[in-house]
Amino acid sequence: MSRSRMNLTTGPVGRTLFLFSLPVLGSNVLQSLNASINSMWVGHYLGEAALTATSNANIVLFFLLGVVFGLSMANTILVGQAVGARNMDQARRVVGTSATFFVIVSVLLALAGVILTPHILDAMGTPADARPYAVAYLRVIFIAVPFMYLYNVMMMTLRGTGDSRTPFWFMLFSVVTDIILNPVLIFGWGPFPKLGIAGSATATLIAQSTSLIAMMWFLKRRKYFLLLGRHELHYLKPDPAILRSLIFKGLPMGLQMLVISSSAIVMISLVNAHGSTVTAAYGVASQLWNYIQMPALALGAGVSSMVAQNVGAGLWDRVSRITRVGVMFNFLMTGALVGLLLLLDRVVLGLFLPDDANAMSIARHIDWTVSWSFILFGVTIVLFATVRATGAVVAPLVILVISMWLTRLPFASLMSTHMGQEAIWWSFPVGSVVSLTLALLYYRFGGWRQARMVASGAAAVAAK
Repeated sequence: MSRSRMNLTTGPVGRTLFLFSLPVLGSNVLQSLNASINSMWVGHYLGEAALTATSNANIVLFFLLGVVFGLSMANTILVGQAVGARNMDQARRVVGTSATFFVIVSVLLALAGVILTPHILDAMGTPADARPYAVAYLRVIFIAVPFMYLYNVMMMTLRGTGDSRTPFWFMLFSVVTDIILNPVLIFGWGPFPKLGIAGSATATLIAQSTSLIAMMWFLKRRKYFLLLGRHELHYLKPDPAILRSLIFKGLPMGLQMLVISSSAIVMISLVNAHGSTVTAAYGVASQLWNYIQMPALALGAGVSSMVAQNVGAGLWDRVSRITRVGVMFNFLMTGALVGLLLLLDRVVLGLFLPDDANAMSIARHIDWTVSWSFILFGVTIVLFATVRATGAVVAPLVILVISMWLTRLPFASLMSTHMGQEAIWWSFPVGSVVSLTLALLYYRFGGWRQARMVASGAAAVAAK
């Protein structure tokens, strides 16, 4: 075992989960820090219309990453179960099949996105003053999609083997590169062209592609056991059983992210109806929510990887302990972060907005109304991480559809007649309460322990 890999099937559950999740949390912090710094440059120097454009475009980006999330999560679970069972041939087949599949999907999606960008933004109701900025920004993001997808798959594969440190270091490299290039390409410093808001997206494209190439080179030098060499290229031929698992298990998990991201698109359409000032305030508040959710997302990633390896090793007695510890850590970490950000909300929001701006008071109100509900949603994330790692992928999707599309959005829309903007903000706590209640009921009474991911070779069990 390499120095970066951890054995997730032995040792104290709490210590192992914490040490594995910490680099994942660091990666999440770096990603959101990167987005926040980019927004600071745009908001302070290009204006509220440009900031509104990035808010709209980033919702689409989240949607795009949602497409790949479920499939890469299925890849992580399959790799984790294979490593836990000490079946390295199966793990290589998973990696090869995933690589081929993601290359094809990402290229097709990028081509379609570049062409359809104006239509996507029109469907979202992007304000007219922000639309030109959003078109320029989003088209470059679509070009970056293949690099983002492959980068994401590589990181998820490493985490499936128990290595969360290597992805962190290359995420750090990517973020530092992006932060440095952002002002250079926005303002055209030195020999570089002045690209405006497109320069921010171009910085992301360069950073992601460079980091991907560097990580592949590093893994090759380290002789990483799942990196396919010249004599192992036959693994790139898709294995039918694995491909079916990636699609039929990954698709529901991807749809979970699409439910969240598509509901966010509808939500920002409701926000857009109140004008650029409210949208800018909402976009900045959303930046803080990204940070608030990081501990739960990191714990969810850690729980999924740990449960997958323990299921592969047949150590079911550790699965419940992993879940309990994950929930406890969520209350401690997410709760502390919510309290800190609410205490310092004016200072933090002031990084994005002038203190006397009308958007500042709106953003503070939104933050106080919504942020505490992410503690509850964090518990849901941990519970979903456990059940998904066994192959039970449909129930979490159904729960999210109910809480997001059948609860949150109708509440925000229908109650606006009586509550105005408040209906949008209060729809978040209402949806979180519903999702947590249903997740607890399924964890306690559902049949997720009998679910299975694809077995080795052609044997596949589609239990859900």
